[in-house]
Amino acid sequence: MIIGVAGPYSAPTEEQRNKNFEAMNIAAARVYEKGHIPFIGVNMALPVVAQANANDKYEAVMEISLAVIDKCEAILIIGEESKGVKREKDVLLSKGLPVYYSIDEIPQN
Repeated sequence: MIIGVAGPYSAPTEEQRNKNFEAMNIAAARVYEKGHIPFIGVNMALPVVAQANANDKYEAVMEISLAVIDKCEAILIIGEESKGVKREKDVLLSKGLPVYYSIDEIPQN
């Protein structure tokens, strides 16, 4: 399966954003080790938005992240459900696709 990995990214400090980013990448590595393909929307969005003339950078990141998540067959949510995570989760729920809250819930492929 292609599994989106979502977790809070925004934070008041760069240190916390980096920790959040690292947590998503670590979770994605565990998804890969279970035999699935992980997608992280923010990984795809950040470099693009950094180069784009976007008026609302948050919404630009979300637009790309939601497009990425829309291509997934399931989602793994790590940490707290931020506003952005809820939006990503809603994309999968609207399609009746699985929402996982732990690596252990994901079947081995």
